[in-house]
Amino acid sequence: MAAVTAPPSRLPSSLLAWYFVVTWGSGYLATKVGLQYAPPFTFLSLRFAFGLLLVVPIALAVRPRWPGTPSEWFHVALAGLLMHAVNLGGSHYAQYLGMSAGIAALVLALQPLVTAMVAAPLLGERLMRPQWIGVALGLFGVALVVWHKVDVNALTGGALLAAAIALGAITGGTLYQRIFCPAVDLRAASVVQFVASLVVLAPLAWWVEGFRYTAAWPMFGAIAFLVIFASILAVNALHTLMRRGEATRVTSLLYLTPIIAVVLEWAMFGVRPTVLTTLGIAVTCAGVAMVAWRPRGRPAQEAAQ
Repeated sequence: MAAVTAPPSRLPSSLLAWYFVVTWGSGYLATKVGLQYAPPFTFLSLRFAFGLLLVVPIALAVRPRWPGTPSEWFHVALAGLLMHAVNLGGSHYAQYLGMSAGIAALVLALQPLVTAMVAAPLLGERLMRPQWIGVALGLFGVALVVWHKVDVNALTGGALLAAAIALGAITGGTLYQRIFCPAVDLRAASVVQFVASLVVLAPLAWWVEGFRYTAAWPMFGAIAFLVIFASILAVNALHTLMRRGEATRVTSLLYLTPIIAVVLEWAMFGVRPTVLTTLGIAVTCAGVAMVAWRPRGRPAQEAAQ
């Protein structure tokens, strides 16, 4: 827990990147466990309530720098709503409505491509041709990785809409925080964004789902993992990487998360990856390497903004 009390700005970017990828990929399995005991809005409300029990005492102890103006409070809260409440609510609800994990992962894997298209006009981050090829190649590799899990028969219009909303929210929220909250203290941001997400999700959990859940240790374990290692540490690592580098290069790491899920599923449940999955892993890694490639003489933006 000591790592939660300080932003990870001094850690090497490569370490932060691998931590983010492994944790985000593991989150698919933790979420799958949690949704067996609670519907999505209720599960997320419990998740953010537990998160506040952790981050509020930490904030009181370390006294981070809070937003200084009403507009800063608004920007931080809105970024959090997009990244947490809308993104997770949409992706969880898509699976709750019957969308397979494979299709959900494939839809959300569009984020690096969407980010690349948006970041060019907004942030002036123009990719070279090999990097555009890498973005497309990474998406194709993810499709190969999750293809065996795709169940088109379970796909509905509502589930597809929920997944599309999640995709737009995580893309917009990540870029929004980078543009409007570039220097926010990430410890203070966690408190503000968890409160905002809980205020939105708790009424939905009550009105839509009756706030029904089955109290069980696997659900509490999933919530603890997702709060500490994903919502706090991994999100902070993502924002730190966004401050150091370019948006498309950072979000291309999300291509690797389904691979982590496949590897963990093999290790934990004995689900062996197919030849097609193995090929997809290789293609995805090649795509990410191409996106991360920098031409000689072009320095990396390693300094935090």
